[in-house]
Amino acid sequence: MLAYLRELTLPRLVLWCYLVWYLVVLVRYFDPSPALWINSLGIGAIMGTALYLSTAYGGSGRTRLGRWQIFRFYLMPLCVSSFAALIKGRGFVLVLHPDLEGNLVALASIVVLCGVVFAVRRRAAVRPGAALPGAPDHGSTA
Repeated sequence: MLAYLRELTLPRLVLWCYLVWYLVVLVRYFDPSPALWINSLGIGAIMGTALYLSTAYGGSGRTRLGRWQIFRFYLMPLCVSSFAALIKGRGFVLVLHPDLEGNLVALASIVVLCGVVFAVRRRAAVRPGAALPGAPDHGSTA
């Protein structure tokens, strides 16, 4: 887990932040309605397949994709459609909660995540022999 956090790229950290914001909304406004979740799963399946096909087969040849990338193609539309259903009629502006508390809880959760990632990176950077991803290897003879 520490190795994953240490090597987490900024774009992937942003995706994790999106997920944290979604999870805060999910916990605060959860709706157990089967129709909401069946529809969201259906949208996730349809749009995920479209994203997969457009990415893997969009060029002149097949592009190999990682398992987690494919998983995200299906997860993101599910999250977007369920998010829209969960916040409907609740006073949200774009993705912002209608109350300060909701925004602060989501923001604090994201700050904690980013703090953990940066702490793990910093710890790795101060350890002798540990290099951050993409950092030049000054000890190399090549």
